[in-house]
Amino acid sequence: MDTKGIDQMLSVLRATATQAAGKPQEAQAPAGGVDFATVLKNSIEQVNQTQQQAETLAANFAAGDGNANLHDVMIALQKANVSFQEMVQVRNRLVSAYQDVMNIQV
Repeated sequence: MDTKGIDQMLSVLRATATQAAGKPQEAQAPAGGVDFATVLKNSIEQVNQTQQQAETLAANFAAGDGNANLHDVMIALQKANVSFQEMVQVRNRLVSAYQDVMNIQV
């Protein structure tokens, strides 16, 4: 699974937390940097695609397709499960960060 999008998202969150704390930003993204919404959307689409592939493979196996074996089906389902759990954890971190920002007194 590609974690590049998650790493970029965490980098954006860290930069935002640093800025919110009033600390000087040392490693700020360049002007043409990655858009947070795009990274988040791409990550969600990757998780969705992984789940759809696993579901298709499982349906083919259940239908008796000779090209799908149980080993590949189980691996695809586990990859989909892990990617979904990772997405849920990122969502939880984002909600927590949002709540922290909203609780900052001005």
